[in-house]
Amino acid sequence: VQLQASGGGLVQAGGSLRLSCAASGDTFSSYGMGWFRQAPGKEREFVAAITWIANYANYADSVKGRFTISRDNAKETVYLQMNNLKPEDAAVYYCAAKSGTFLYTKVSDYNYWGQGTQVTVSS
Repeated sequence: VQLQASGGGLVQAGGSLRLSCAASGDTFSSYGMGWFRQAPGKEREFVAAITWIANYANYADSVKGRFTISRDNAKETVYLQMNNLKPEDAAVYYCAAKSGTFLYTKVSDYNYWGQGTQVTVSS
């Protein structure tokens, strides 16, 4: 499956962005999806994940209550709504896909990765 992330940009602290990740090449609805981020000099870290039929989602503690992951299987797209952004949220955000029915929260769980989209938050 191929993944194309978009929606990043520059936003002031307290602002919002919505990231999108469009999938192609396989049956999107059979994949668990996740968002990860990587800041300069840091390891890639888990942000949010959602199961294939969107019944369950999981979030990193640092984004709970501010970020929401969702998916539209008809559009083969997963979203990450990010509200009340903080400077520490600045990073390159990656979407990822894993064939299966569970919630996957580790980098090593995922088979497919998008190219990343930059999020910059000014204080």
